[in-house]
Amino acid sequence: MKKVKAVSLDKLIEDFSLLEQKITELQGKNNILDIKLDEASRLLKLGQTKETCMKEECATLQATIQGLQETIQTQCDLRDENDKLKKNTRTYEEKNKIKEQAHTSHVERIMMEMEALQQNHKTELAEVQCDMRRKSEMKETELKDAIVRKEAEIQAMKKQLKDQERAKQSEIIKRQMEFNAKLARIQSTSVKAQHQDPSILAQNIFKRKLQFLQEEKNRETEALRRTIKELEQQLNSPHDSRLKRRRF
Repeated sequence: MKKVKAVSLDKLIEDFSLLEQKITELQGKNNILDIKLDEASRLLKLGQTKETCMKEECATLQATIQGLQETIQTQCDLRDENDKLKKNTRTYEEKNKIKEQAHTSHVERIMMEMEALQQNHKTELAEVQCDMRRKSEMKETELKDAIVRKEAEIQAMKKQLKDQERAKQSEIIKRQMEFNAKLARIQSTSVKAQHQDPSILAQNIFKRKLQFLQEEKNRETEALRRTIKELEQQLNSPHDSRLKRRRF
């Protein structure tokens, strides 16, 4: 019995040693697990931090992508609008070119019409000038004839005026001589005291007659002068007009 107990104690010690060894191993493993747990916790926190950063970066990237997509869409819209504007520009250029060609044709047609009108105007102007020249020559001939006639009339009237003046002068001289003869006859045959008043009366009568004849002569002379002046003005007026037309 004592031998059996000794064996059991050795085994127990051995088992205890093994147990201690296992406990030590377990403690070592537990320490390693704690270390790994700490490392895992640290890695987890780091992973969570990275995840948060990645989420933020992802949100930023999504916002950037959204902005880029909007920019790309805007560029696409602008490109489409630019293409549309280019197409409209080409259309407008073609229409403008057609309008310019039509305008050029219209201007050329108008220029041709203007040249034709100018040519017709030159022809008509030449005809009018020729007709005016012919009429002017005819009018000039008529005016020359009228001037000759008027000058002849003026010369005749001047001659008539001179003849009338000579006749009036002769009449005045004759009346003066008669007056002087009568006055001398009255003075020689009458007494001054008795016939003073009748002789003065007769003298006054002869003076008035002589003055009346002189005034009548002056009036007729002035009337003839006015007539000659009017004829000269009429004669010079068409002549001046003819000179003005000729100068024009």
